[in-house]
Amino acid sequence: MNLLKALLSVSSMTLLSRVLGFVRDVVIARAFGAGAATDAFFVAFKLPNLLRRLFAEGAFSQAFVPILAEYRNQRGDQATHQLVDRVATVLFVVLMLISLLGVIGAPLIVMVSAPGFAAVPDKFALTVELTRIVFPYILFMSLVALAAGVLNTWSRFMLPAFTPVLLNIAMILAAAFAAPWFDPPVLALAWGAFLGGIMQLTLQWYGLKRLGMLPRWDWAPRDEGVRRILKLMAPAALGVSVAQISLLINTIFASFLESGSVSWLYYADRLMEFPAGMLGVALGTILLPSLAKHYADNDPGQYSRLLDWGLRMTLILAAPAAVGLGILAVPLIATLFHYGEFTARDVVMTQNALLAYAVGLVGLILVKVLALGFYARQNIKTPVKIALFTLLATQAMNLAFIWHLKHAGLALAIGLGACLNAAILYYHLRKKDIYQPQPGWAKYLLKLGLALAVMATGLYIAKGPSDTWLHYDIVERITHLGLLVTGGAILYFLSLWLLGFRLRQFRRQGA
Repeated sequence: MNLLKALLSVSSMTLLSRVLGFVRDVVIARAFGAGAATDAFFVAFKLPNLLRRLFAEGAFSQAFVPILAEYRNQRGDQATHQLVDRVATVLFVVLMLISLLGVIGAPLIVMVSAPGFAAVPDKFALTVELTRIVFPYILFMSLVALAAGVLNTWSRFMLPAFTPVLLNIAMILAAAFAAPWFDPPVLALAWGAFLGGIMQLTLQWYGLKRLGMLPRWDWAPRDEGVRRILKLMAPAALGVSVAQISLLINTIFASFLESGSVSWLYYADRLMEFPAGMLGVALGTILLPSLAKHYADNDPGQYSRLLDWGLRMTLILAAPAAVGLGILAVPLIATLFHYGEFTARDVVMTQNALLAYAVGLVGLILVKVLALGFYARQNIKTPVKIALFTLLATQAMNLAFIWHLKHAGLALAIGLGACLNAAILYYHLRKKDIYQPQPGWAKYLLKLGLALAVMATGLYIAKGPSDTWLHYDIVERITHLGLLVTGGAILYFLSLWLLGFRLRQFRRQGA
């Protein structure tokens, strides 16, 4: 399997999903702006979305895939299918109970996740109603994660990467066409998310059926493999999702700030998640099964070289994304969101948060790759200790920054916390001799820095005054932004080529 080709395939599907995600956010911003209704929905959707990342994309995937790879490589198809059956059964029962508790306990959940809303009874009641509708999303998406783990282990990357597109389609249709039929209209967004979860699960289940791995009911919670996965899941929930926990705590802080703060952070986070999803999630998706196989085969040399490839790919793709987000913050926000109820002030406030987030984008993506160096080895203890320390440090920075920087201070704490997390993970990978850098890193970083400087200079000169973007019509914004992004990419990759980088240098065969 060519990992570069797989990365491009997964990234292309992720790009489609992210583009539709921005269309979704444009439609939501145009219909609802940034106010009490959107604050209520984003808070209601944040907790099940957080749980999805904790239990589905986070803890469950990182615990499930290495053990699944071990079973497939060492125990054969029959034992592997039985493991999938038993894990799916336990997961379904547990998540049904969690979903039921979430629906019943929605008032308490909102009180904890957004205590500032309690001062506005109507806003609080709306958030509770929205939470009850969207909370079962965690059930659908955790089962989707199980299916994706199986498909990715069999190197079927395209279908899981495409699946999130269905959520965006469901929510776009809900916001654009169904909202007038609801009272209040924002309820349509919650039902759109609910429907999107069902659609994603249906598609993934079809993929498992074609693979011959569709789960069957097999209640065996004491099964060895199930117990190993559950044992790994508990600490992994914190270890791989510290950024999401910080985002949840940020919502608590932001709920006490002026109305709109939650939404400004949300829209900035959406822009940051575009490269984070395309690169971090895509790299994690293709690297984890191969790393797990190298570990099962007791091949530390290939393990280290694969990590090195992942780090080089992260820097060469994530660094220009971070620079681009910082320089093009206003053009991006104005082009995507400055319509209808989304005002010029909303643009400025979202820009402040995005600039702060951009500081930590490279660190955030590095964490997703570096953590795999431990999780593929079924080592949970080390990254959990690092995550706990990082979480405490992030909250200390929150308290230090919020007084003067307001919501942007919360975003800056997240970014700096991600950089700290990445630095400590790297240190321990080197200390434990899990990762040994390949030759040529100093020259690699120097050339990368030069190419970034060329791109940054060109973008800064070409974008012009920020105020101009607020007065462009939609055609001018899209045209100018498209030219800037295309021109910046050409400058960057042309500079890399002139400095000696070639595509063949990044080809890598996976396990």
